[in-house]
Amino acid sequence: MLVKIKSLTKRFGAATAVDRATILVDRPQMIGIIGRSGAGKSTLLRMINRLTDATSGELSVDGVDVLALRGKALRLWRRDCAMIFQQFNLVPRLDVVTNVMLGRVSDHGALRSMFNIFPDEDIHDAVRTLERLGIAEHALKRAEALSGGQQQRVAIARALMQRPRMLLADEPIASLDPMNAQAVMGALRKIHDEDGLTVMCNLHTLDTARRYCDRVIGMRDGRIVFDGPASALTETAAREIYGAGADFSESATSTSLSALAARTGGPSAAAPARVRA
Repeated sequence: MLVKIKSLTKRFGAATAVDRATILVDRPQMIGIIGRSGAGKSTLLRMINRLTDATSGELSVDGVDVLALRGKALRLWRRDCAMIFQQFNLVPRLDVVTNVMLGRVSDHGALRSMFNIFPDEDIHDAVRTLERLGIAEHALKRAEALSGGQQQRVAIARALMQRPRMLLADEPIASLDPMNAQAVMGALRKIHDEDGLTVMCNLHTLDTARRYCDRVIGMRDGRIVFDGPASALTETAAREIYGAGADFSESATSTSLSALAARTGGPSAAAPARVRA
């Protein structure tokens, strides 16, 4: 999948959320997009998935103009470019396996899905996907009975049921404790490695980007100010991305258990801190 983004821009009235973003993805990669809240990360992913229309610019995939897609072609693109959200977006009262099978709505239609009419093949695929993500034992539980980390892995399983060509994750670990955050990021990395999918993931923490991503894109005030391998994400580069001064402390952004314990004086299951520098 060859993804070309050129001068992609989104304005909301007088405010520019994304300012002339240019990105080339010419091979499967695990890409982390980092930056402060309001930097434009979520808007960028939503434009790629076409949940938000671009104001100007270009977006093509394998030579197809994604910004021009309408109707069925647009629905197929959203199937090929699966999206995972911070809020999970599961149906709480449905069991886990049914939530996963809802990833096939575009193939079977909303009416059949509404009445839980799924082929046996879909049921088997859903269970295999849950096994792959280590949560098959919860298949018959209501989604609302699971922990946040487990629910996010159900959301990933549902996305995989779309049989996507690309996976977008919008702050998938922002509301999770460190152990669940690691489980979710490990699952996304495994999908990239085993399936050869490009995974683009919005993140707030530098250690997570370095540990799991091949490439990091840093955004500040809607603009891309860094684009390179994770190994090049130095503290100097981080200061530029976050607009922080000399007192910037990278440890404040860490999701690692050891760093969190050092900050709090002991073990903790608090949600990962976001950069506010």
